[in-house]
Amino acid sequence: MDEVDILISGGGIAGLAAAAGFGSAGFRVLCVDPAAPVTERDAAGSDLRTTAFLQPARALLDRCGLWDRLAPHAMPLEVMRIIDAGGARPQARVSRAFDSGELSDLPFGWNLPNWLLRRECLARLGDLPDVTFRPGIGTTHLFTRTESARVTLSDGSRIRARLVIAADGRDSPMRQAAGIGVHTIRYGQKALAFAVNHPVAHDNVSTEIHRSGGPFTLVPLPDHEGVPSSAVIWMERGPRARELFDMEVEPFEAAMTERSCEILGPLRLASRRTIWPIISQKAARMTAERLALMAEAAHVVPPIGAQGLNMSLADLRTLLDLAEARPADLGSASMLDAYHRARIRDIRLRVHGIDLLNRASMAGARPLRDARALGLDALYGLPPLRRALMRMGLGAR
Repeated sequence: MDEVDILISGGGIAGLAAAAGFGSAGFRVLCVDPAAPVTERDAAGSDLRTTAFLQPARALLDRCGLWDRLAPHAMPLEVMRIIDAGGARPQARVSRAFDSGELSDLPFGWNLPNWLLRRECLARLGDLPDVTFRPGIGTTHLFTRTESARVTLSDGSRIRARLVIAADGRDSPMRQAAGIGVHTIRYGQKALAFAVNHPVAHDNVSTEIHRSGGPFTLVPLPDHEGVPSSAVIWMERGPRARELFDMEVEPFEAAMTERSCEILGPLRLASRRTIWPIISQKAARMTAERLALMAEAAHVVPPIGAQGLNMSLADLRTLLDLAEARPADLGSASMLDAYHRARIRDIRLRVHGIDLLNRASMAGARPLRDARALGLDALYGLPPLRRALMRMGLGAR
């Protein structure tokens, strides 16, 4: 039976970042995932979503040896603009810009495509002699004792580890093996993700447009084929989202241009479309014996306010801090209890807050849409509250 310090179940962005972080800290790490990461933009199965790494994530990425690789590709997000378009016609009636300059000299964050993040994370793992990544292999069984865990892999091999990290998604097999329950909210929504070109420069402004069904979000990307480009996340109720996904390109471009209030001019599809269901979910606990949950194994939120992966990186930062402070206690009950206490309150607060924001963004009735617009105007008009909300969005308590 092979032995490692840490076995990471899940080779998505969170799992790969965790492997880079613990490998950089000198731990022996094995990371497995049933699927091989797709690391090219236009390849079948590539993840066309983007991730905005907020300010606190930069130091962690540097600690993991990733920031220098990512920085040349990162698009700074200097302004977060929220538009309410809930009137009779799809046009902006309230537009408020939250400027990072009110808080510091740094942007709110930096946006990168998910397929590129996987590519650069894998390249970093190749530099770490104590990290092994085994794509095409998943975890199937978990057996724990006070001193270690034994994990059976899908190829029949068994691994002994001092700590198992479940970064294996919303249907986490390791969470299920440990008997940890979850609370799930289903909204009847789906999200479309794709890239667009547009004639008007985005000027490093990320824009979230609220009408009904869910937000339509434009996030800055580097120029594509010599013209300005943005990533789009378009949330709608399920039947409408499926209708949009199945549309021919020309009517789809007309629909998304109208939904964008034409703030960047006519939008042109610059990638294929992907679609996935929207849920909120939180685990009852962050840990079990010799097991820590992180990322979507622990919490899932709708894609609003760039919270999802940044919550996952907060999980990783906490685990790394605890492991490096007392390496001999890696995976111990005291370490895992400390991790649970450090993360559970913040996770519950953010899952609940984003749930409320998503419900507000879905509002279809005109009085509710009017109330949403008034609320946005009122919040923005109070500078201390505006700055407090921005700090909270960045991950501050």
